[in-house]
Amino acid sequence: MSDESGRGVAGVGEVPSAARRGPVSHAIFRVARLHRMIAGQLLREVGLHPSQEVVMMELWHRGPLRQVDLGQVLGSDAATITRTVRRLEQSGFVRRVPSPTDKRSVIVEPTAASLALRDKVEDIWAELERGAVGDLDDAEQEQTLAVLDRLERNLAHEAGDTEPFGCGA
Repeated sequence: MSDESGRGVAGVGEVPSAARRGPVSHAIFRVARLHRMIAGQLLREVGLHPSQEVVMMELWHRGPLRQVDLGQVLGSDAATITRTVRRLEQSGFVRRVPSPTDKRSVIVEPTAASLALRDKVEDIWAELERGAVGDLDDAEQEQTLAVLDRLERNLAHEAGDTEPFGCGA
């Protein structure tokens, strides 16, 4: 809600004057910032940083992957995925092994220790979900997902991606 000046009620959702031509983009930024902040607080309790859980989710779902493929699936550049995988390896959640078919490639695989982490990560994401959807009913949740899917596809198109994150095989 906003008043005549475009300011949100009690500062919530307030759009700075420089962002008034992009209110949806500013709203996405605000929601993403809060989601990441809360995720960070919850993930810290299990020894993870935001985005590390997404790497683990892909590995639990897909199984071992070449590091370059993991980066592509997540839309991460080589330096970012290398740093993230190194930290996860130091924590004992992944193992990097040489590819048996390509000496230049490294395979990243989840460890047994990460399997115990999976339930905790799923619980954290359930808690994030409850906080995010609040009192939205089922129809509003479906509508929200449909709009977010359209936004993601629009942005992927702008970025030149043929498949938005999470929509590939």
